[in-house]
Amino acid sequence: MHIAIIMDGNGRWALNRGLPRRQGHRAGADAVDRIVEAAARQGVRTLTLYAFSADNWRRPKEEVRGLLELLRRYLLSQTRRCLEHSIRLNVIGRRDRLEPSLCRAIEWSEEVTAECSGMHLRIAVDYSSQDSLMRVGKYLSPTEAFDREGFLKALSQATHSVPSAPEVDLLIRTGGERRLSDFLLWESAYAELYFTDCLWPDFDEQELQRALSDFTRRQRRFGALVANEAASRA
Repeated sequence: MHIAIIMDGNGRWALNRGLPRRQGHRAGADAVDRIVEAAARQGVRTLTLYAFSADNWRRPKEEVRGLLELLRRYLLSQTRRCLEHSIRLNVIGRRDRLEPSLCRAIEWSEEVTAECSGMHLRIAVDYSSQDSLMRVGKYLSPTEAFDREGFLKALSQATHSVPSAPEVDLLIRTGGERRLSDFLLWESAYAELYFTDCLWPDFDEQELQRALSDFTRRQRRFGALVANEAASRA
């Protein structure tokens, strides 16, 4: 299955403890480690984490620099752990606004984990679903037939999604908010949504299991009827 997570609440977690926001982001990075390992143990095939949105550039410059530096350090320190667990790493989103050192770290992580056959870990950085959909046009050839397969290929190119990922089965948002915030809008067309008040730094394997348990109780119809409903209407 494909699980996507909007990791929300780092700043509030820190403020609740009288700490600077950067401490919340560091605690959030520790939560990433826990959930990546937990998801791999649960047999999740694709995990997409919303790390930095295109709108996050509007935050204070110091916080933005800290977030992106934290990501660069994470890639450099955790890529070898991904190799140990055969986790393939991919960063999706724009790269033209990122520092060259971060782009090099991204490319290195993707290259050295390219042959990993376990879970596919995707980290969304400078990501906007709306922007990605608009950028698709640059990758479509006017001489080719426009179909779903061609569109998905262009979308993967626009977001640097290599390899491409299946549609989202379960989308989790922490921190108590109830919105998608421009995250994987196309891929989440039929995703089951799970919202929790738990702030991201406190999200652990037990919280993940709660979300998975809730997911197993859902009836996924994809616009059709489930068997017993179809029989009752026959």
